[in-house]
Amino acid sequence: MVLVVDDDPDILEALSEILEAEGFEIRRARNGKEALERLDPDPPDLILLDLMMPVMDGWEFAQRMRQKPPAVAGIPLIVLSADRNVGSKAKDIGAVGHLAKPFELNDLLSMVRQSLSPPVDTSRV
Repeated sequence: MVLVVDDDPDILEALSEILEAEGFEIRRARNGKEALERLDPDPPDLILLDLMMPVMDGWEFAQRMRQKPPAVAGIPLIVLSADRNVGSKAKDIGAVGHLAKPFELNDLLSMVRQSLSPPVDTSRV
């Protein structure tokens, strides 16, 4: 399941519809506070996170999420932001990937699939 966190209702709706059409189960949040509430009792497998939001921004959300038990703290984050420095900001919060808005849908879907697929164990080859 993918948690989509964005304060722009149009982006939130579009991302949710696209991911649902691709077969992903979606949970939505309009800010970091709502996103924190949606982590329990059934944590998502991946979080798509906008950084600049009212109430609680993506920075504070990521910081609070990382303080939770390992099952929640280790959820992969993909940052979606209009900020020109999205790459360095995503790295600062430990995101597994980032996309600058506006982004290509194929890039988003590829990153989501890659983040959700189990890691390949190369030690047994």
